[in-house]
Amino acid sequence: MSQAISDQVSGQPPAAGKFKLFLLETRAPFFTATLVPIVLGGIIAWASTGNFHWGYFVLTLLGGLCLHAGTNIANDYWDHKSSNDEINEEYVRPFTGGSRMIQRGLLSPKEVLGESLVFFIAGSIIGLFLVWTRGLPVLVLGVIGIFSGFFYCAPPVRLSYRGVGEAIIGLNFGPLMVFGTYWVQTQRFDWLPIIASVPVGILIAAVIYINEFQDCAADKAVGRKHMIARWGKEKGAAGYAVIMFAVYAWIAAWVITGLLSRWLPLLEFLSLPVFCLLAFITLPKAIQAVRTAREFHSDSQKLVPANALTIMSHLQVGIWMMVGFSLWGVWNRVYPLLLN
Repeated sequence: MSQAISDQVSGQPPAAGKFKLFLLETRAPFFTATLVPIVLGGIIAWASTGNFHWGYFVLTLLGGLCLHAGTNIANDYWDHKSSNDEINEEYVRPFTGGSRMIQRGLLSPKEVLGESLVFFIAGSIIGLFLVWTRGLPVLVLGVIGIFSGFFYCAPPVRLSYRGVGEAIIGLNFGPLMVFGTYWVQTQRFDWLPIIASVPVGILIAAVIYINEFQDCAADKAVGRKHMIARWGKEKGAAGYAVIMFAVYAWIAAWVITGLLSRWLPLLEFLSLPVFCLLAFITLPKAIQAVRTAREFHSDSQKLVPANALTIMSHLQVGIWMMVGFSLWGVWNRVYPLLLN
């Protein structure tokens, strides 16, 4: 009680309230960007090899979430330092414009940076344990993740200022996470998790891409030259359509390749299970998102359904691919029994 009274007198939120602010700063609702590729990688490992270690899976997930949280928080800090978030008047919560904790005076810049470093350190400790127990490839993937996460907005690298931010996000939350999880489970290289990761990698890049429409004016003012700032919103909307439909083209092409591998065995390493076609259930949402973006690319408020639909597409495509690989894994185990 005395602590709460002291906090009120000093103008600081009580400890419980401060903890809630730190939690909100992580932007946890967007952790689906980490959950999808890591769960998918684990399912692929089980479906294709039968290997699944719960302990290593939980550690991989916790490490990935720590690095994701550290990245979100670091971006808020550096967007404050560049005045990006301060001058952003078109942001739409919760999709764009950061957490606004610093701008609302709820957390100090020093507190935000400190929280970011805590999460990066925690993720690094988990990663080093996985390196020790599962091998050096984890170190390589972890270093790439930490470097690109912290320097996504941080000087002097500022990856998101150089027109490669979308690709970096797609790489980290697609191939690196899916294959990294697969490696931790199996300790072997395989093309399958890399190929399967591409749709979720493209879609998380699309989430960043569509969110750049509302942030474009502020980003340009501070020299952040992402794709929308370079192309303009009208051409950017056309590019968004290409990105979204590329997801389904990729899945269809690789499933067809898998079917052709019966007659052309050399193609087998490029194949995806036919069950992954279940992801096409989400195609109507992608079409609706594209139509919204093409029509309202210059209206921040009316564009919001496209922001939401892109996130939903990422999550649901990921889920249907998980279902597809799970069915494939069951089929691989049941079918030989039926033959006998």
